Order: sequence, then structure tokens, then C-alpha cells
Amino acid sequence: MNLTQNTKRVRKPRRTVRRAFLLLFLGTFATLVQAQTLTSPDKNLTMQFELTGKGEPTYQLTYKKKPVIKQSKLGIATHDVPAFLEGFKVVNTQQNTLDETWKPFWGEESSIRNHYNELLVTLEQQEPKGRQIQLRFRLFNDGLGFRYEFPQQEQLNYFVIKEEHTEFNLTGDHKIFWIRGDYNTNEYAYTTSRISEIPNLIEKATHDVHAQFPIDTLSVQTPSMLKTADGLYINIHEAALVNYPAMHLNVDPKTFRFSSHLTPDAVGNKGYMQTETQTPWRTIVVSDKAADILASRLILNLNEPTKYEDVSWIRPMKYIGVWWEYFVSGKSTWAYSTETNVKLTDDFTKFTPNGRHGANNENVRRHIDFAAKHGFDAVLVEGWNIGWEDWFGNWKEEVFDFVTPYPDFDVKALNKYAHSKGVQLMMHHETSASATNYERRLDTAFQFMNKYGYDAVKTGYVGKIIPRGEQHDGQWMVNHYIHVANTAAKYKIMINSHEAVRPTGLHRTYPNWIAQESARGTEFEAMGGLAPDHTTILPFTRLMGGPMDYTPGIFQTDMSIYGGNQRVNTTLVKQLAYYVTMYSPLQMAADLPENYERFPDAFQFIKDVALDWDKTHILEAEPGDYITIARKAKGQNEWFVGGITDENARTATVDFSFLPKGKDYIATIYADAKDASWNKNPQKYTIRKVRVNAKSTLKQHLAPGGGVAVSIKEGDRSELRGLKKLK
Repeated sequence: MNLTQNTKRVRKPRRTVRRAFLLLFLGTFATLVQAQTLTSPDKNLTMQFELTGKGEPTYQLTYKKKPVIKQSKLGIATHDVPAFLEGFKVVNTQQNTLDETWKPFWGEESSIRNHYNELLVTLEQQEPKGRQIQLRFRLFNDGLGFRYEFPQQEQLNYFVIKEEHTEFNLTGDHKIFWIRGDYNTNEYAYTTSRISEIPNLIEKATHDVHAQFPIDTLSVQTPSMLKTADGLYINIHEAALVNYPAMHLNVDPKTFRFSSHLTPDAVGNKGYMQTETQTPWRTIVVSDKAADILASRLILNLNEPTKYEDVSWIRPMKYIGVWWEYFVSGKSTWAYSTETNVKLTDDFTKFTPNGRHGANNENVRRHIDFAAKHGFDAVLVEGWNIGWEDWFGNWKEEVFDFVTPYPDFDVKALNKYAHSKGVQLMMHHETSASATNYERRLDTAFQFMNKYGYDAVKTGYVGKIIPRGEQHDGQWMVNHYIHVANTAAKYKIMINSHEAVRPTGLHRTYPNWIAQESARGTEFEAMGGLAPDHTTILPFTRLMGGPMDYTPGIFQTDMSIYGGNQRVNTTLVKQLAYYVTMYSPLQMAADLPENYERFPDAFQFIKDVALDWDKTHILEAEPGDYITIARKAKGQNEWFVGGITDENARTATVDFSFLPKGKDYIATIYADAKDASWNKNPQKYTIRKVRVNAKSTLKQHLAPGGGVAVSIKEGDRSELRGLKKLK
């Protein structure tokens, strides 16, 4: 409203009328100051901020005029200072626009556009008088990010968070893909239901996972994926989780209101803050197309660029490992001896070997030879170091020292042998969740790695956290994971963390934190199995925050040959497709080497598939049902396609319009056989080569629990001439 222009049009009234008009105008002007509207660059999304009559901050979000988030309150409750909940007034607002392009060091694209409109609202409380906080909103074409900021000020230095009261007031009883809120683990299987059905399903969805700590309120974890009845897809998560506990979502199944629930520490507090500071971003990705959710880079864009000056040593890796045999064969174990009560000061050469230790010289050399023969970068070896005899479940402080090998693992000779073959060994640091022990030994462990030529380490946090009473997702551990990544960077070491807090895009800031597990991965196929729809959900949930070391590539899906009745609930071809649909720059061929030697033609796809990409195209997707993705290898004229389905057979559609126009290519199609399925004939597949170009379309049958994988490369005229052209 322009005060000068509007008042000029009003005739001079009598004094009483003028006074009434002035009061009315000032009231209207105050309302306008309190309410602020922000639109996305493409105008499809609108966010409105305003204060309630009690001075409570609120926001709401619409997409193409459809409500996404109804009016929802914002605020933070505290222990030691007055709460940041109400009594606010707006003292300043600023709007800004940014449109830039940045280049990740590795990723799903070689360049990412960061385009948003921003609103910064400065709020001031009456009591304590003059105390300020700020709310920063960034509205992208694909969603909203917002956070709380606490400027340095006389009225506020230190404070302890009791709870964050951020609401996500949803518009209805949406379909939701969820796992139960838990402070210690992300390794639950997903449940698909309506929000209102969660109370009746929560106990059934609580699986037996080691060191779990289910939240006693009705809650789910983020990323939380939802679909509305009118076709909107909504993803709720967080970005840039630094010096703060991870956020879960309390669920009101009657009003469909979600609210933040932070992970507490050992004494029940949620966070310890010192100004100037801020919270992580709360993120809402929204679209009327499921594929747009997977294509979103909003979470990455809300993270800070790296401060590393040299990143030349960080690179994607493809590896095999002494790992899967521990889960399936029954012939191997991490432990070396038959002892059950060991100390790091013990002389392990005097212990009786159990005869089943997997990380022995002969077995590791066999894996090195296999990796060298087939062009793999590295071999992961678990169980190489002393301490595995009584590591599990004892809440023990000094379990591992990370530098002392077992008597049958010659670390110097094996690394020399690996390097002579052009292969590296990948270090394994299982901490057994004793983070204090790991931090004390961290520099020594990384120096040991430098000495022997290791440049990547898989860390693990199985068990209950030490310091005792802390949680995997609490503020202390969040800072620990970042400390490990920062320290590793000083030694030019890449980190692949397992059992850590779920990712929030921090691989942009710490690009050596190259992958994480933080979800129910392939190992659970040997411990109860995974539903066929599991990997059609994970890209919409866990992978929204960052790449996952899912450990795919299991060819021997019927594990009854090892004993028992366990099986991997996919076809062999679906395992191939995972290398495209389950993004990671760190990919493992997880099966036993001998199983790959039985299927050399299918194994070729794993050997060929790229790890780093110039461009990603989400061709079709529906959470819980199917995903088909095409990716262009970085710096190469090669493309790879992966398509997967749930327990239902379907026909995948691959539109090759992503290819350069005017040129034909060779497409090698790895497909399920007509009579294949995840539980019958899972290893039956076909391989065929065809000519394709930008006008081609592939209609491909996917078996129940199956998939399709396609490798696309250039070919000379003689190679193309004999191939059938796909129309």
C-alpha cells in the first residue's frame, strides 16, 4: 500500500472521521507488515508468513493454488531462557533472489542450478524486551526450505533447547511411506499406509534391530514421503544437519498435523546453542510429478559449499569385499580366535584360531586377484583387526585400536600385493558405537592408513553409543560424524559411514564423506529379507539426503544353497538395475566372486556401469511401485538405464530422447526372462543388443520383483550394421 497516493484521494474529513480512518488504516498497515508472501521463481509455489494474535510465527504453503501445508506454527521451547514461541512482532523483512550454477566434485549431475527467492523475517519479543530471532525462508521451484537463526545480541548468548515446535499441518489423510521414529537406528522396513492408520501399525512396524530406541510418542522418521488424494507428492526432511540433533516427526493421526521431535541427549536435553547460530533447514519438496521429487536438488542447494582447498584426491570407487561371506556362507567370521573375553593388551598370537577367520592372507589375495582381473578399484576387508571376539552387545569402551592386525593378516604384504595389481585395500573401522574410543585413536588410525596406502574407510557404529546415554541421532554424535569427516580430510581419506545419522546433503560441504548406509540395506536380505517394494521407496526417502552404500549386486539370490531358507527378494537383473536407481559414487559388487564367475555376461554390466554422472533423467517413477532412471556417464558418450518394479510385473517405458539427436548407438539390454520372478527363476535373464537413437522407445517387461538394465555406447558402422533398430 502506498500511503501518499491513497491519502491524496481522500477529501479532508471531520476530525472524528479522520481519527477513525487513521486507526483503521494503521490496523490494516500493521496486518500487512505482519503478513509476508513469497513466491517461487516459476510462480507455482507460494509461501505466506504471518503472526497470530498472540504473536506466534506461522507459515503456509501452496502449489499451483493447491494447499500443501496449512497454517502451521513455528517456535522453539527452551530450558534456561524464555521460550521462542510467542509474543513476537515483525521488526524487519528482507527479500532476495539468487540464480546461480555450481559444479559438484561428483554427483548425479555435473552442474546444479541453485535458484530461489528468499524472505528473511526479523522478529522481536516484548519479553524479554528486545530479544530477536530470524526466520529465513527459501522458496525454490521444487519446494521450500526454512530455518531459525539466532543473531549475536546482548539479550541472548547461550540457551538449551527443550524441544523444537515446527509444525507441518497437512491437508488430509495422505498416503505415507514411513518408518518408526527411533533415536538410534534407521534400519526398519518401510510401511505404506494412510496417516490415520499409523497407530494401528506402529508396533507391527517395529522390527528387532540392534540397539534400537523407539520414540515413545507416535512418530515417524524423515525423510517422510507422502502422496495426497489429488495427486501431490510431498517430501519432508532437513538439510545441513550441523551441531544440532536429528529431527523426527510427531504424528497426530486425527488432524494430520506433524510436528518436530528432536533427539535428546543423555540428560534429556535436545541441543546446546551459543549465538550466533542457526538450526538446520526444514525442507518440503513438492510436485504433482513423482519424478520431480527424485530430480530435486533442493537439499544439496541448502548446504554450504566445501571449504576444502584441495579435492583432487576424492574420487568415486567401485569395490568388492570380504563381507557377504560373513552373512551367508557360515564358513567365515570376523573373529580370529575361540576366545570370548579379550583385551587389546592380549597377545593374540597365543590364542587358538577358530579356523573360520575370513580376513586371512590367502582369502584377501584371492579377492585382490579378482578385483584386478575385472577392473575394480578396491577390496574391502572386514575383520582384519584384533578385538572382534567379544565386540557385539557388551557396551564396551576399548574394543578396537584400528591399527593392530590379527596374526593371519599381513597388512604390509597385502597392501604391497594389492598395489602391485593396481588395486587398493579399503579400510574398515567398526567402532562398536564407542565414539569416545574412536576419537581418541582417530589420528593414529588415519596415520596408519596413510602409511599403508589406504585412502578410503568404511566406519561402523553398531551398538549403544558411548558416551553412554547418547544416541546415534543426537547433537553429540552429529558433531562426531562431522569431526571424523573433517579429520579424515586432513589425511586425504574418504569416509563411508554405516549406522550413522541419516544424511542431509552434507556431502556437498564434506565431499570426502562419500557415502553412508543409514537405512536397511542388502545385509538384511540375509537377516529376514527385504520386501520387493523396498528399493522403490528408498530413493524417495533415505536417498533424498544423499548417496547410500546399499551394497547391491547379489546374483545368488536363493541362499538356501548355503543352508536355511533365506533368499534375496529380487531377480538377478533387478540387482543390475540398482547400480543406476540406487545412486552412490561408491558402489560395491557385494556377492561372492565365484557367483560372478558363473554369470560372466551379466557381470559385464556391473563392470561397465559408471559411478559419476553428467546428467540424470528420471524417466518414470511412483513411490512404492516402480522407478526408471537414465544417466549419462561423466565426460563419456555413454549412458546407462536402470528400471525396477515392486512385487508386481509391469512394462517399463524407456524413452531415449535424452540421447544426442541424429546419431545411432548400441544399446545392450539386460532383461528378466519371461518366466522369471523374484521367488521363481530369479536368475533367468536375456541379453540382447539393438540400435537406438533419440527417437527410439523401449517397452520392456519387468518380472515380479524384477528390473531392466541398459548400457548405451557408441559403435562404428560395422558394429551398428548388423543390429536391429529399435523404433
